[in-house]
Amino acid sequence: MSDHAVLHVKGRVLAGPDDVRDELWVVGGRVTYDRPAGAGDVRAIEGWALPGLVDAHCHVGLGAHGPVDADTAEKQALTDREAGALLIRDAGSPSDTRWVDDRDDLPKIIRAGRHIARTRRYIRGYAHEIEPADLVAYVGQEARRGDGWVKLVGDWIDRGVGDLAPCWPREAVEAGIAEAHRLGARVTAHCFAESSLRDLVESGIDCIEHATGLTLDLIPLFAERGVAIVPTLVNIATFPDLAAGGEKRYPHWSAHMRRLHERRYDTVRDAYDAGIPVYVGTDAGGSLPHGLVAAEVAELVTAGIPPVEALAATSWAARAWLGRPGLEEGAPADLVVYESDPRADVRVLAAPRRVVLNGLVVQ
Repeated sequence: MSDHAVLHVKGRVLAGPDDVRDELWVVGGRVTYDRPAGAGDVRAIEGWALPGLVDAHCHVGLGAHGPVDADTAEKQALTDREAGALLIRDAGSPSDTRWVDDRDDLPKIIRAGRHIARTRRYIRGYAHEIEPADLVAYVGQEARRGDGWVKLVGDWIDRGVGDLAPCWPREAVEAGIAEAHRLGARVTAHCFAESSLRDLVESGIDCIEHATGLTLDLIPLFAERGVAIVPTLVNIATFPDLAAGGEKRYPHWSAHMRRLHERRYDTVRDAYDAGIPVYVGTDAGGSLPHGLVAAEVAELVTAGIPPVEALAATSWAARAWLGRPGLEEGAPADLVVYESDPRADVRVLAAPRRVVLNGLVVQ
């Protein structure tokens, strides 16, 4: 097929959770619902079409020990593409992946720059490791480098106390978040524990990653402020193994990690029930493989989120939250086609029939 030949997608097009259409066309790499006149080379694709899936917490260019080479980063992006994840919010990477933007065959990436962590309070090789006095400057730097997001490490193990603890004093995060907002960027933070959340939310943060420490007394604050969460449940599943590995040296930390894991589904369901926006993210990169977006959607359903809402968290709602179009007239044709209705059973997301990216059939 030649580049940007006309495509005819027919069957059921899920332009929204309740906006179901019989067909769409792809002309010049863009979506249209008007039949093109005099189309010559037309390729038909049948099935249930969704906007390209969103992985809102992913790390392209990051490996277990820090940045990876371009060939490895390309394989990571291709694995996500094959899983149907065509829009990635890269929640922190030490690699320069701007070259991806020049590739029509790779997912679109919204970057949060490099993680900003406290000195010796995060995984070695991942983050800028700084002290609170430098936080505003580094937030400004990463806000300018990123695509409208900045990523903080809000808590991590404090070896002096042997447990998770906040990384930043409140006045530092207030100033850092204010600087990001001044520059037009939103801020998100890695948070496992309970203790860092109130200061971050009251300081104006926009999103919390993982959010395993979200408790019933904090939920109303999140809901009132409209702070989103990206639970990364496929990552939280690793907590028991992490706890076992640290048992001898940090028993309090290990017990805490187990408690956070045990209540993970209740935490997510309580957040959803309170009206807190919940989005799909896998935390791929680092220690987790790429291509897990379908597994994360299934985890949200297991937690008690209705299937259509879990689907929205990786499609229509997630794209709106990130300011990117879905299957609107004139939008870039980024879509995934499935054998059956994913609203009826989200497990179908694990087996895309066709993947179309920028109007090109790439799978």
